[in-house]
Amino acid sequence: MPSVIPALIVIPARYASTRFPGKPLAMLNGKPMVQWVWEAAMKTKSRPRVVVATDHRLILKAVESFGGEAILTRKSHPSGTDRMAEVAEKIRAKIYLNLQGDEPLVTPEVIDSLLQGIGKAPMATLAHRIRSLEEFQRPDVVKVVRNLKGEALYFSRSPLPYLRKSGIPLLRHVGIYAFQAKALLQFVRWKPSSLERAESLEQLRAIENGMSIRVLETPFQCFGVDTPEDLNRVIERMKQCGMKSERLKKVKGSKR
Repeated sequence: MPSVIPALIVIPARYASTRFPGKPLAMLNGKPMVQWVWEAAMKTKSRPRVVVATDHRLILKAVESFGGEAILTRKSHPSGTDRMAEVAEKIRAKIYLNLQGDEPLVTPEVIDSLLQGIGKAPMATLAHRIRSLEEFQRPDVVKVVRNLKGEALYFSRSPLPYLRKSGIPLLRHVGIYAFQAKALLQFVRWKPSSLERAESLEQLRAIENGMSIRVLETPFQCFGVDTPEDLNRVIERMKQCGMKSERLKKVKGSKR
């Protein structure tokens, strides 16, 4: 029986994106976007194993060319979580972390905070403070409300909660998830729930089935890439952050 590793970071990288085909291979400052995410994962203090899960050989070859580990998965997966579950059938771990391949500005510290913060919760994710009314009202910004234990009560694309009085912290969901192994396998066995289909938010499947989600607050701001137009916005942000375009120095045993 294969040994169980403490944690596995899975970066789902689907080629056939509806709005942006080939998105993981989009070039940012001389490197494919998926490489920026992989480099951040490789620099985490917790040093888990890192795998890119893809549906296309072009992405597989690109990851291998910069020294990463990639696994070819089925094209039929409806979500990155389902793709991660296929990887879990091949690599046993105690904790699985789904790191979105379209967040090239994610930092090692953000990843570490989630790996450490999940504790014994079945599932955990991140959220940051909403900074403006415009951000709060946008339907592409997913809002989350927590209970006093820091667990998610609900996620929504609508402004949430309704503000009759100001002063309450408003939180925007950051779509990075950590699962205990049992919770991941249970999650993908459930059928998509009614709320999940209505909001197009897969995390509502967990809430509707009674699985708690720990929500950890982070200073990390979302800068995901959904369209080709988003690339320029991310490049400008990289300049502001002083992120370098050189390749990551070779890491010994990069497959961890």
